[in-house]
Amino acid sequence: MLRGRLGLETARIPHADRHGLLWLSRGALTVREGTLRFIREAKQDAGSSIDNGEYGIPFQSLSMILLGPGSTVSHDALRLMARHGTSLVAVGEDGVRCYTAPPLTPDTSEVARRQMRAWGNPTGSRITIARKMYALRLGEVLPHRSLDALRGIEGARMKRTYRILAQQQGIVWRGRRYDRSAPLAADIPNQAINHASVAVTSAAVIAVTALGAIPQLGFIHEHSGDAFALDVADLFRDTILLPAAFKAAKAVMDDPTLNIERHTRRTTGEMLRTERVIPKMIDRIKTLFEDVSLDEEALAPPDSE
Repeated sequence: MLRGRLGLETARIPHADRHGLLWLSRGALTVREGTLRFIREAKQDAGSSIDNGEYGIPFQSLSMILLGPGSTVSHDALRLMARHGTSLVAVGEDGVRCYTAPPLTPDTSEVARRQMRAWGNPTGSRITIARKMYALRLGEVLPHRSLDALRGIEGARMKRTYRILAQQQGIVWRGRRYDRSAPLAADIPNQAINHASVAVTSAAVIAVTALGAIPQLGFIHEHSGDAFALDVADLFRDTILLPAAFKAAKAVMDDPTLNIERHTRRTTGEMLRTERVIPKMIDRIKTLFEDVSLDEEALAPPDSE
């Protein structure tokens, strides 16, 4: 009876990962007999991971449902998920856009508190987290404790990385150029990087939201409302963002009939899905803050004289 109540015996949709994220698209999320159901009656497409039919969703074991294009959600479904703390995030195909996320948060504030404590010490733990981020990207722990010095070293190495990755795709790289006031004025490789950056940042927003981290408190990026998401996205610049961008750029240069934004989004989305990037982002965020103390003495304010 309990299995039927939760819809577990018909829950053939695989969980995306052990973090309890579930991707759904092109269907209706609704409630029938107290059970969350997903009804899919869409035209089959090559990118679909599930067949048409009606599926029971074990929502009580999920932290978040990512609802993709072509989907609807009923009021009853929203009410049921809110009651059990299951978040619903509207996303683009493969998570390349994050359109909206509700204020529902995890049932623990541990990650946010660790992040806040680390960020609140600019000359200590904040720079330590920044160094850890650069170490994850560069493969070594740099001895420098100045953010400007770290940025300078990273910038010099990225110039070489751009050139190498472009060369692997047979692209002549003329340097990174981006004019916010005229984004279409850039060459095809630079346009592709811009579009891939939006896609990977959206995936990072999903990961930050899933953990209940604070998006405004970045350690390398500082002024954006999504500063921490930008930090997390940069951890995958060399391995996901640039390879996807240059692969898409090469395809568009070979076939000018392709739309650069659409093709880059699809190429990046495929890599996000096949490489399980969002689960990896979640793990890396946890790793960044695992050494930040939350004991009572550490959190207590200093004695005033």
